[in-house]
Amino acid sequence: MNKLLGVFIVALCLISTGSAWGEQADSAQPTKITSNQMKYDDVNQVNTFIGNVRLTRGTLIMRGEKMIMRQDPAGNQHGTLYGRGEELATFRQKRDGGPNLWVEGYAERMEYDSNTEVSKLFYRAKLIRLDGKKIIDEVNGNFISYDSKTETYTVSNVVEGDPKTKGERIKIILPPREDKKHTKDTPVISGDAPVRTIPLKEK
Repeated sequence: MNKLLGVFIVALCLISTGSAWGEQADSAQPTKITSNQMKYDDVNQVNTFIGNVRLTRGTLIMRGEKMIMRQDPAGNQHGTLYGRGEELATFRQKRDGGPNLWVEGYAERMEYDSNTEVSKLFYRAKLIRLDGKKIIDEVNGNFISYDSKTETYTVSNVVEGDPKTKGERIKIILPPREDKKHTKDTPVISGDAPVRTIPLKEK
């Protein structure tokens, strides 16, 4: 029993030194992982969590069916999170810049690097930025790379090494901007709504 407890503590320590997505304050928070099973390979420094995996760290919540966590010689963590069948792996985290800004991600597979703090979403990938419950923008593609330090992202429908993804198109959804200059008595002509670019970071 003591040996199993020690293995679990080691697994948490391996993860808690780096940061994945997000808000700057989250990097100083402890990491908590729950799952139905855990396998620890001390020789290869690999932790495998299986069954209803939930990782929390500050405002960050990650969910999936399986998570594999590796540590390199420099102490950096490299995590891979998998969904289950049609159910996608997910993450949600508060963003810097406002009291109620959030980012959510969905994909069949997610990878992140604690050193670069870049997250990669593969297949049926979706990234949504929110202000409270209001969607700021939403992107869809087979591959999305999200940099939590700069809060910027790139999206593509081509996954390297997978020829089946070539030739497809990405999808970006931008809700109409609220124009505070309009009143109830101001006529709005269809098609005259201002065009805006994707805001990568609130000022």
